[in-house]
Amino acid sequence: MVLKKWHELPPDMRNEQVRPYYAALRKRRWSLLGKRLFDVAVSIGLLSILSPAVLAISIWIKWDSKGPVFFRQVRVTQYGKKFKIFKFRTMVKDAEKMGSQVTTKNDTRVTKAGAFLRKYRMDELPQLLNILRGDMTLVGTRPEVEKYVACYSEEMMATLLLPAGVTSEASILYKDEEVLLAKAADVDQTYMETILPRKMKLNLLSLKKFSFFGEIKILAHTGLAVFFRKRKAQISTIDWIVKEKTHEENM
Repeated sequence: MVLKKWHELPPDMRNEQVRPYYAALRKRRWSLLGKRLFDVAVSIGLLSILSPAVLAISIWIKWDSKGPVFFRQVRVTQYGKKFKIFKFRTMVKDAEKMGSQVTTKNDTRVTKAGAFLRKYRMDELPQLLNILRGDMTLVGTRPEVEKYVACYSEEMMATLLLPAGVTSEASILYKDEEVLLAKAADVDQTYMETILPRKMKLNLLSLKKFSFFGEIKILAHTGLAVFFRKRKAQISTIDWIVKEKTHEENM
């Protein structure tokens, strides 16, 4: 994984808020190379090992509800590039036309098979293909849809210096964000004005302290979060975590 030169970045990323993050990543060239090699090796290994499970899940999805096995949606990744993310379909066909692009707790669009897959994040398995194609990485900021990226601040644009990720510190802490959104009067507005800014603070902190071994740690935390779940994290608690991390970063 090689960073573009500063003058080659998209114009909306060449701002003074992004520059410190860019400078920090330029100093970690070998870590970035190791990150890409690790991504490819792990993705190939997991696809080989989990191919029977992938087949079984595909059959279950087709049996459970009408529609395709895979859900594809345009998201935004490194340098603002658009790509189609792959997931196992967990909602009814054309669900995106029936409501918000974010999901809430007890969302009626989620299928029975989908509820199980989402609980254990198994719907994300097809993203191993996105990793092999270079659109995504194992650890990094989760890819957002275009309308949310359009609302990014200048500093948030720094998260587009690296490919979008399957998991991150923010996605671990917000693994149950649908619980927080369930009480919102306007789901999209709450996500853009409350949830997204807090997630991005964590993403930016992770970007600033990026290291290859730090990402291995996040992968381990992801496994623990999936299989030993503590539900209903409150926004106030996550706020405290963000403040603590910011304090540590400034010490």
